[in-house]
Amino acid sequence: MSAGIITIPIPSSKGYILVLNYFATSFFSAKTARPISPTTSFSPFYLSSSIHFHRRWISSSTTVWVTAMHRVGSAGNNGNSNRPRKEKRLAYVLNDTDDTKHCAGINCLAVLKSSVSDGCNYLFTGSRDGTLKRWALGEDSATCSATFESHVDWVNDTVIAGDSTLVSCSSDTTLKTWNCLSDGTCTRTLRQHSDYVTCLASAEKNTNVVASGGLGGEVFVWDIEAAVTPLSKSSDVMEDDCSNGINGSSNALPMSSLRTISSSNSITAHTTQCQGYVPVAAKGHKESVYALAMNDSGNLLVSGGTEKVVRVWDPRTGSKTMKLRGHTDNIRALLLDSTGRYCLSGSSDSMIRLWDLGQQRCVHSYAVHTDSVWALASTPTFSHVYSGGRDFSLYLTDLTTRESLLLCTKEHPILQLALHDDSIWVATTDSSIHRWPAEGRNPQKVFQRGASFLAGNLSFARARVSLEGSTPAPVYKEPIFTIPGIPAIVQHEILNNRRHVLTKDTAGSVKLWEITRGVVVEDYGQVSFDEKKEQLFEMVSIPAWFTVDTRLGSLSVHLETPQCFSAEMYSADLNITGKPEDDKVNLARETLKGLLTHWMTKRRQRLGSLASVNGDVMSVKDITARSLAHSRIEVDGNTENDSMVYPPFEFSTVSPPSIITEGSQGGPWRKKITELGGTEDEKDFPWWILDCVLHNRLPPRENTKCSFYLHPCEGSAVQILTQGKLSAPRILRIHKVVNYVIEKMVLDKPIESANTDGTFSPGLGGQLQHSTVGDGSFRSGLKSWQKLRPSIEILCNNQVLSPDMSLATVRAYVWKKPEDLVLNYRVIQGRLVSVYRDRNLMPFVKCWELYLFI
Repeated sequence: MSAGIITIPIPSSKGYILVLNYFATSFFSAKTARPISPTTSFSPFYLSSSIHFHRRWISSSTTVWVTAMHRVGSAGNNGNSNRPRKEKRLAYVLNDTDDTKHCAGINCLAVLKSSVSDGCNYLFTGSRDGTLKRWALGEDSATCSATFESHVDWVNDTVIAGDSTLVSCSSDTTLKTWNCLSDGTCTRTLRQHSDYVTCLASAEKNTNVVASGGLGGEVFVWDIEAAVTPLSKSSDVMEDDCSNGINGSSNALPMSSLRTISSSNSITAHTTQCQGYVPVAAKGHKESVYALAMNDSGNLLVSGGTEKVVRVWDPRTGSKTMKLRGHTDNIRALLLDSTGRYCLSGSSDSMIRLWDLGQQRCVHSYAVHTDSVWALASTPTFSHVYSGGRDFSLYLTDLTTRESLLLCTKEHPILQLALHDDSIWVATTDSSIHRWPAEGRNPQKVFQRGASFLAGNLSFARARVSLEGSTPAPVYKEPIFTIPGIPAIVQHEILNNRRHVLTKDTAGSVKLWEITRGVVVEDYGQVSFDEKKEQLFEMVSIPAWFTVDTRLGSLSVHLETPQCFSAEMYSADLNITGKPEDDKVNLARETLKGLLTHWMTKRRQRLGSLASVNGDVMSVKDITARSLAHSRIEVDGNTENDSMVYPPFEFSTVSPPSIITEGSQGGPWRKKITELGGTEDEKDFPWWILDCVLHNRLPPRENTKCSFYLHPCEGSAVQILTQGKLSAPRILRIHKVVNYVIEKMVLDKPIESANTDGTFSPGLGGQLQHSTVGDGSFRSGLKSWQKLRPSIEILCNNQVLSPDMSLATVRAYVWKKPEDLVLNYRVIQGRLVSVYRDRNLMPFVKCWELYLFI
C-alpha cells in the first residue's frame, strides 16, 4: 500500500459489479475524481486489477469493504438489470462570430510546405475549442481556408503523415484522420485509447507510421494507410463500429485474427472497435504518457510522462529497448534527431536534457528555464534547440557550446513550437498564434546580437539567477505576424429565467447570451461581472432544464432527458404571435426543433426524392419504432408534429452552433447544424431526440405541477371556496388564481364544468374555459358590464403577491417550505371593479387549468 493511497484488490472485473460499502460521510475515487455514494457500482470500464482511493479523503474511522457480484446483464443488454439506463445526451456549442478564429488555447501546430517553389504553404492548428484549422500562409498574412470539426473535446496534438493526411488526437480518447486539402471532412475515427490521447509522433520518411500516447499509459503504433483504407463489403456488419457515419467513410475494415506477442517483449496487439486493423500496443508505462518522438525512418520511438523516465521502443515490433533516468518531474516534450542517435527531453523540473541513445546516458543538461519546459523544436541539423514553457519565455540554446539567449517573452504559457524556415510559430494557452523571427537556417545570427548567457546544469542555479534580478532582456519585442483568436469564455452564470447566461471572457468583456437562440443579446463591455449579475436578477423560478460549461472556450449547453423537458412557459410570456396566449411551450422541445430545423428540411427533401424514385417511403413512425418499443412517452399537445420554429428558438445561420451527441452506433460526433445532411438517424441521434422532434412525444416528467391550498385570510367573512387541495401547473400566474376566486364569488351557481363533489372535470387536460362564464351566469336583468365584482388580493406568508408571479416563484421565494403551498385571499375594501372592464384588463383568463383533489 503506497503512502496516501488505499488500494483495494479486485478478484476480477470481468463479468462482475463491484459494490463498495463503508462507514463515512463521503470519499473520492482517485480514478473518477468524483464523490462515491455509500453504495456505488463501478462499470468494468473503470476497473482494472484494483481500485485506488486517496487516503486524505478517508477518515481514520472509515471502514471499507468490497463485494463482487456477478453481472446479470452487460452494458449493451441490460434487460435483466434493475438499474435505470443513462440515456445519451445532446450538447450544442455556441459561436459568437464567424468560424475563422479559434476561441481557446492552441495545443498543437503543424506546417505543410508546398512541394513546388511557388506553391502555398499551410499551417495547421489544433485548439482547446475542439477544432483544427488550416491557414493558407502568405508573406505577411494567414487566411483560414478550412475548419476540421469532429472531435468533441480538446485537440491535443496533430501530425502530418505523408503529403495529404492529417492525424489528430483528442481528449475525447480518439484519433481522427483528415485529408489535408479537403473542406474539413473526417475520413476515419480510430478508437483504441481508454483515456485522453495527449500526444502523437510521426516518421518523416516512413509516411505511414504514427504513434499515439495518452493518460491511460497506453502507446499505440499505427499504420495509417492500413487503418484508413476502405475494404470490401464483406465486413459491412461492422461498418458502424469502425467509423461514425457522420464523419467518415462508411466502408469497413476487414476482420483479422488477433495476435498476442509473448509478455517478454511487453507487446500486445489489441482489437480496435471496428475489429479490423490492429495497432501495435507498446506496454510498459504504468502512468500517463505526455510526450512521444520518432526518428525519420520510423524505426525508433521514445516516450515520456509522469514516471519521469524516457522509454525507448522499436515501433516495428513494439519491444522496449531501454529506459533512461535523470529527470525529477514529468517529461513534457521529446525530440529525436533524424538518425535516432540523440534525444532531447523537456521536463516539469525546468531542465532540458540531451541523451546519447548509443551510450544510453545523459550527456548534457541545460538549466535555461525557471519553470516547466513544455515545448521543444530543433534546427534541421539538431545543433540548436528552441524551448518554451510555463515561464512564458522562448529560449534558443546551442547544444554544443551551451550558449543560450532569450528570444522573446509572452503573456501566456507556451504549449507548442513549429519551426518554419527562418521563423517560428508559437502556440500558447491564448487563442492567438504568433510568428517570431528565429533564423532557423543560421541561428548563429541571433547570437551575434549579444545578451546570451551560459546555460548551467543545475535547475536551482538558474532559478537563483532569476531571483537575483539578472534575467536577460529578450532579443525581439514584437512578433512578425499574429493570427488573432477570440477571447475564451472563462466565467458564466445561468440567470433565473433559464434562458439567459451571463459570461465573461479573458479580455474582461461581459456578455448576455440567449441560449434558446444561440446569440448575444447584450454586450456590456468591461464591467463588473458580479455587479451585472445582481442587476439582472429576477425573482422567478423555472426548473434547471440545461447545464452549461465553458471547457471549449465557448458556451456548451447540455440537454439530458428527462430533466431537460421540465421547463415550460406560456406563449404570451415568450411573445409568440399567432399562438394562443395560454398555450404552454416546452423550452427544450422548441430548442431541439430550432437546432434540427435544417436537418428536418433536408430529411423531408431526401424522403420526398426517395418516394418519387421508389413510389413509397418509410413513415416517420417506422424509423424509430425499434427505439420507441421499450420507451415510456407522453404526447405533447397534438399527435401531429408541429414543425414550425418560433422566433424565440431560431438559431443563427451566419454563426450556427455545433451539435455534440451520440447515437446507438459509432460514438460521439460533432457537426454544425447547417451541415447536417438529413441522412442521420437513430444510429447518430439519441432516440429521445428523434422521438421529440419527429413524433412530438416527450418522456414522463416530474414536478410539473404545484399543489397548494387556497383559504380566506384569517378573520375574513368571505365565503370559503374550497376545502381540499388544488393542483396547477408550476407556471400558473397569480392573476389566474385571482380570477378563479372572483368567478367563484360572483357566480350565483356552481361553475358548469364542476362536479357535485367540487372537483373539475372539464375534459382532457383539465382546462376550465372562460366561455363557461357568460351572461347566463349572472342574476337576471343585469348586463355583464353592470355587474360589479370585488378586487381580490392573494397573500402568502402575509405578503401580498404580484399578479405576474408564478406558483413556482411564490413557493421558492415567499413560501420557502417543503410543505404544500398555502395561499390566502382577501377582498380589498372600497374597491369594486366592473366585470366588463376587468375582463378587458386581464387578457390571460382563457384557461384556468386548476385541478382539485379532495
